[in-house]
Formats: sequence, C-alpha cells, structure tokens
Amino acid sequence: MSPPDHDPAPHPDPQAAFDDAAAIASYADRTRRLVPGWDDLQKMVTLLVAEAAPGPATVLVVGAGGGVELNAMAQARADWRFVGVDPSAPMLQMARATLGPLAERVAFHEGYVDTAPEDPCDAATCLLTMHFVPHARRLPTLREIHRRLKPGAPFVMAHMSFPQSPEERPLWLARYVAFAVASGVAPENARRAALAIGASLPLLGPDDEEALLAQAGFSGTRVFYAGLAFRGWIARA
Repeated sequence: MSPPDHDPAPHPDPQAAFDDAAAIASYADRTRRLVPGWDDLQKMVTLLVAEAAPGPATVLVVGAGGGVELNAMAQARADWRFVGVDPSAPMLQMARATLGPLAERVAFHEGYVDTAPEDPCDAATCLLTMHFVPHARRLPTLREIHRRLKPGAPFVMAHMSFPQSPEERPLWLARYVAFAVASGVAPENARRAALAIGASLPLLGPDDEEALLAQAGFSGTRVFYAGLAFRGWIARA
C-alpha cells in the first residue's frame, strides 16, 4: 500500500508530540493509523463503562487531551458527565474543539490525576496514556485513579503493552511498524517512530501491568482488547 498524499506519520518523539502544533492537529488521524481497531475501541470502552453505570454517571477520563474518547462517550450517553484530566493545554484545547457543545458536560483539569478533583466517580478510563508514565510513577498514578473511584467502579485502560524480553520485544515493535505501513504510513517514518518508542517509552509487559493494577487496589482484572502491540484491561476499584 502506498502512503497517502498527506502522511500523518508517527511523531519521532512520542512524548514531545503533545506540544507540537502540527502533531496535535493530526492526532486523531495518526492514531487511527497506528492503533488496530481504534474506533471500535471507543465503542468497547463506552459499553464496558455502561455495564456498571446504566444511569447518570460521572466518568473520570485520564489523558483526556484530544477528546476522542470523551466525544464517543458523550455522544453515546447524554446522562453522563466527565472529569477530563490532561497535562497538555494544547491537547485540552483540541478536546474542547472536538466536543463542541458537548464540552459543557466536562470539567477539564490541566494537570495530572494526583491534583484532579477527589469527588468519587462512577467509572474511569485511561486510553493511550499509561505507556507515557515513568515506571516509578505508574503505581502511584494507578493508586490516585483508584482513590477517585467509588467501590466497585470500573476502570478501563488501554495502551501499548507487549512482552519485554530481549527475544520478543523486537518482534512486537516490528509488528507495530508493519501495521502502520499497511495503514498507509511511509515505511521509513514508521521505522523511525518504532525506534523512538523503543528508546523512550517506559513500556511494560502485560503481566506487569496486571500486577500493578492489583497493587493499586484493583481486582477482577480482565483483558478485553488486544491489537498487536496494544492491550486493554477492565478492572474494578
């Protein structure tokens, strides 16, 4: 498959992308090309939250910048309100633009979850965010999310996670590249992004992810999504 005229390539520095105006503008299109089943993932997350919140609910969205999952859930459920947390002001601005009038139902918080409002929420989500959190901050971050949930409330998270052994890690990164190229990203751009991911993201294997959820106080953890290098879990506070 040849690349399109405008190739929304992966940013060469995954973390710096959230301060890059051009990268922010192409965020949704770029993500759709890199994450298998991205649009259906939004539907799955909404359905999983709805299982435990069939009526009016407040949903904590960690990594809300861009507004993709906020928009999906707000459109699906008119009786839900949201607390949207993100440290990037430009990404929160994009979320407001994406939501339009639906932004009235979101209390935006610029910062990290440990400084977010502490009123207990009925559910929480965290998509494509936790793989940016340094290893030393991963458990404290999960504990802060748990602390902001009502007992038994669902927490749904999905991000890059695959076996980290020296034998398997290169294979999973190669699969990430192959999917990006098959989705229209120029091969050199995809390979450069994979090198940056391997060098800069504090990735964990699925077993370690589940162990951290348990340490943070979550229970009943189950995988609900697996898309090559990406995994998604649902757990209960």
